[in-house]
Amino acid sequence: MNFVGIVIFRVAVVMAGIFFALRVSAEVAAVDDVGTKVSLSSPATRIISLAPNLTEVLFFIGAGEQVVGAVEYSDFPAAARALPLVGSHNRFDVEQILSLKPDLIVAWMSGNSQDGLQALKQLGLPVFVSESATVDDIVSLMERLGELTGNQTQAVDQASRFRASIDKLSEAYSKRRPVRVFYQVWEQPIYTLNGDHVISHLITLCGGRNIFSELIQLAPIVSLESVLARNPEVIVGGGVFGETPPWVTRWQGWSTVSAVQDQHIYAIDSDHIARMGPRLAQGMEALCRIIDKVRNAS
Repeated sequence: MNFVGIVIFRVAVVMAGIFFALRVSAEVAAVDDVGTKVSLSSPATRIISLAPNLTEVLFFIGAGEQVVGAVEYSDFPAAARALPLVGSHNRFDVEQILSLKPDLIVAWMSGNSQDGLQALKQLGLPVFVSESATVDDIVSLMERLGELTGNQTQAVDQASRFRASIDKLSEAYSKRRPVRVFYQVWEQPIYTLNGDHVISHLITLCGGRNIFSELIQLAPIVSLESVLARNPEVIVGGGVFGETPPWVTRWQGWSTVSAVQDQHIYAIDSDHIARMGPRLAQGMEALCRIIDKVRNAS
C-alpha cells in the first residue's frame, strides 16, 4: 500500500470510529416495569400510547409532539384529543398501529390486552410496559420515558416538580390527627381499596387512615355491614367533575355512620385521583383538603 493509500485507509478508520461513536451516543435504553430492557437506535419520534395516563405523562415530560396515536379517553391535555385513535386500552387495532409507523409503543401491563402486546412484540415493535403502583413509580416512569424520547432534562425537571408537590402536601397534613376514611370505588357490589393501593398511600400522606387497609386484595369487595361497623368519619370516591355521583345520595339512608351524620361524603374528580399520572398531585390536594375539613369539624 502506497503513502496515499495508507492516508486514505487511516482517514476511513477514523471516520468509521466517529460514525460508530455517534451512532452509539444516539442509542437510548430503559428498563420497563416487567424487567425488559427497551433499546432504541435513537430517541423515539413516533410514539403510540396505549393508556390515557401514559398519554398524559408523555405530554407532561415534553414528548407530546412525538405522540402519533393513542387509545380512547386520552383527553388530557387538550392537544391529545386530536390524536388518531388505535382503539381502547383493552382492545386496540394492530393494523391501525402499524399504519402509524411507531418507533415506540408505551403500554399498560394490567390494562392492555396481553395477546395484543405479544402480537406487537412479535412484529418487532419496541414495547415499553408500565405498571405504576406508587408515587415513586410515576416519578421513575417520567424519567425513563424521558430517556427513550430524548426529553431527559425536561422529564427530570417535571418529575422533580411532581414529587415536590406530593412532598409539600405530605409535610403539611401527614402528622395531623388521623381521620377514618372509607374510599369507595364502586357501589354494587361495594368495592374499596386496601393499603397497598396508591390512593390509600395518599390517604395516609394526608393524615387519614384507610379503614380497610389491612385487607389482602388490592381492590376488595366489602359488605355494607363492615363499612357501618368501622364507622368512617368521611366517605370519599371518584366522580365526574361538577357532578354528584348517585352513590353520594344513597349513603344518606345510613345515619348511624359518622360520615353521614356530619354530611362528610365527597367525590373527587376521577381523572385526578385515579389516573396514575401527573394530575395525581391535584387529586391528592383535593383529598387532603377534604380530610382536613373533616378533622377541623370534629
